Amino acid sequence: MAPQSSAIRIYKDATAIITGGASGIGRALAEDLAARGCEVVLADLQLEQAEEAAARIRAAGGKATAARLDVTDHTEFARLVKDTVARTGRLDYLFNNAGISHGMGAGARHYRIEDWRRVIDVNLGGTVNGVQAAYNVMIDQGFGHIVNTASMAGLVPSPGTTSYVTTKHAVVGLSHNLRAEAAQLGVRVSVLCPGVIRTPFIEGGTYGREVEGVTGEQSKEMWEEKKPISPEEFAKKALDAVAKNQGIIIVPGFWKLFWWLFRISPSFCLNIATKNFKDLGRSTGSGGRHLEEKAASAAPEK
Repeated sequence: MAPQSSAIRIYKDATAIITGGASGIGRALAEDLAARGCEVVLADLQLEQAEEAAARIRAAGGKATAARLDVTDHTEFARLVKDTVARTGRLDYLFNNAGISHGMGAGARHYRIEDWRRVIDVNLGGTVNGVQAAYNVMIDQGFGHIVNTASMAGLVPSPGTTSYVTTKHAVVGLSHNLRAEAAQLGVRVSVLCPGVIRTPFIEGGTYGREVEGVTGEQSKEMWEEKKPISPEEFAKKALDAVAKNQGIIIVPGFWKLFWWLFRISPSFCLNIATKNFKDLGRSTGSGGRHLEEKAASAAPEK
């Protein structure tokens, strides 16, 4: 089916794919997009949960479907993009949102190589697969907006989550570079850098990893001290910024202060990060002990 027009739609009558759409930020983005008139595809390994979220959106008068997606599988991702364009005639937005993390407080010296590989495969590899699947489709139709979810951890140090930080810095770099390349081709690129958002993610998520001796509830308490906002509040502010085609989107806004401070004085911020990591080990009693699986397999979630 040929594209219905040669211009991106904001957001009425647009089409968007949201990975990690079954819960947290992904679900909130999907709900807000649908409320603004966008047809949404909630893509997630948690298909039953994604279908429930899509059903609620339809019950509220929006257009939504659910799809099972393993973002680490490029063929599966490309098929989803192809099927969506064939059905709706367009792809205005791809939200590369799925992600996983290790628990709070585990130093990199305790990682296994498979810990590195899984986080890299999902957080960075999943984003690359999304770009590879959608970018040329958007170029061919003459419009589109790729929105990658990174994190404040992609802008500043966050000891205790080194593999996660590694991938999120890479997603920020990918987004900046692709934005410069894509502008002349009619495609927009933005990167979301959330502060702390009150989602299952701050407890490790359904399929994340946690530090031995640090429960999900303890992790949540530690993150609560950083004043998390709701995913619904985040989605509204983030989508307003996406509509303005902002390149880097930091929500809540006060987190920009940390980014600016790090850019002004990296050594000062690194000293603070070092102290915070030491304090974290003392407060949890974990001492950065070995990681353990929360589930038999890890799935993209954010």
